[in-house]
Amino acid sequence: MLRRLFLLAALLLLAPAAGRAQSAGDQVVLHPGDLLRVSIWREADLSGDFQVDESGSVTLPMLGVRRVANMPMSQLREGLMREYLQQLRNPSITIVPLRRVNILGEVSRPGLYPVDPTVTLLGALALAGGANDEGDLERITLTRAGTSVRQRLSMSESLDQLDVRSGDQIVVQRRSWGSRNSATVVASLVSLISALTTTIILVVTR
Repeated sequence: MLRRLFLLAALLLLAPAAGRAQSAGDQVVLHPGDLLRVSIWREADLSGDFQVDESGSVTLPMLGVRRVANMPMSQLREGLMREYLQQLRNPSITIVPLRRVNILGEVSRPGLYPVDPTVTLLGALALAGGANDEGDLERITLTRAGTSVRQRLSMSESLDQLDVRSGDQIVVQRRSWGSRNSATVVASLVSLISALTTTIILVVTR
């Protein structure tokens, strides 16, 4: 039930985020290791996810090598659209930046995911199926090159706001023993209190 509620909340947040993606992502910049997703209607050979290399460039079908790193997405998108318009007739083109992020720890489907940096942390976790029964959504850490760089991330902030980069790890930590076994602890305490109460009654009535 909790997992279904989590995924529903993520979808509700993703819906407005998708509508704002164009404007919210205008200032997003690409870095080496990121992906540039190009989707051109009826041009499958020209579409795909193209990785930014160490020099900050991508190689795009038809256009060749293009410098894309450290350029505001609005400027980059405008330039690429202009070039495609010179080659194609009335194309329908979508260009989206992606971070390659490892979503690990106590999630249903840990792994490496390409994520739009305008998506919230909640939306990114939904891609991995959300937290499992052991996961603590109040204890999520951001790890880079083996070092924890940020803890207790805000679920409502976007990956760009959280400065999540390609190659980073978003790790959902395990809930504490007490939290995971609260029902057992309560049941044990009730049994103990009941036993003590019974013992006291027997002593008093003798």
